[in-house]
Amino acid sequence: MTHSPATQQYKEKQAGDLQPGDFVFPPGDGPAAEIRAVEVKNDDYGVPALLLVTTVDGGSISVAVGSSVPVGDGVPAGPGAEGSVDAPDQAEPDSSTPAEPDTEAPAGPAVVVPPRPETPPTYTGPSAEELALIPEPDGTPEAVVRAAAAQHKGKNGVQVLAERLAKGINTKSGSCLRDLSDLAFDLCIVLRDPDHALAVADLLNVLPFDGNLDRWASIERALALSSFICREAGQSERAAVYEKLLRAPESQEEDPFKARINARVRQRSLNEPNLYDKEIFRAIDNGNHEAEREWRFLRLEALMFLRAHGGSKTIGEDELARRIGNELESVRA
Repeated sequence: MTHSPATQQYKEKQAGDLQPGDFVFPPGDGPAAEIRAVEVKNDDYGVPALLLVTTVDGGSISVAVGSSVPVGDGVPAGPGAEGSVDAPDQAEPDSSTPAEPDTEAPAGPAVVVPPRPETPPTYTGPSAEELALIPEPDGTPEAVVRAAAAQHKGKNGVQVLAERLAKGINTKSGSCLRDLSDLAFDLCIVLRDPDHALAVADLLNVLPFDGNLDRWASIERALALSSFICREAGQSERAAVYEKLLRAPESQEEDPFKARINARVRQRSLNEPNLYDKEIFRAIDNGNHEAEREWRFLRLEALMFLRAHGGSKTIGEDELARRIGNELESVRA
């Protein structure tokens, strides 16, 4: 007998809302089973894709994230009741006799995920007073770029980027945002000009997160670089503003379950960052100094991003500062 509205009543629940203690109807025949544990399985890109539900009777159910599943009202369906699965007749217990001891299976092991929070994590962005610490650009965005390039005549990398940007800066263009972040990095890291680098980066720093992760990657780079520049200059309050802006995507997910899962994925990426060790060692072994330098640039960006997040559970701020100093010496050599 299959579960259908004609034979029993049940309600549906989003897979992401399932918690240990809920009663879920497995596919096919059978009564509702109590959930003992819920485990999240990610796809190869680290995105939650599948929930593995384990029941107290030893069964397991795979449910796609985002699906709806039929659940009971907190207890297995009773015999003969409306909305229940057919079961053998059972005599009512005599109230004059002692109740039989509970023979249900003992509780299983501790659950593998915490209960789902009622509301997503709260993100607190910078206040208007804090945002005022980021100065207005001195002229148009194109003028800011030209002023920075004018200080470094003969530097081909900067001049090529500046000429392309000076024709018109379109903040809706992903390639334009990438050019701006590349220019800011070149000015700071290669040419040791943090003031002009910060002025260029601020053209990106004030742009809001619109859900486009490709465009946001360039803004994120600029924010991490700006935090580093200000920390090095002793401008901790301004650096904190950039660090708050860097966390903007953390407030976008309204579903509490997905917000919790995203936070877990994000923390894992902070705890296990890709610092390009294999690529750097391979370049060293091959004597390819240019490739080594490019990979070290990427490592430097990753370290700056970690520092803007206040470090992680595996790499503290002091260690990050030391590593950033080492990479700066390497790429500037």
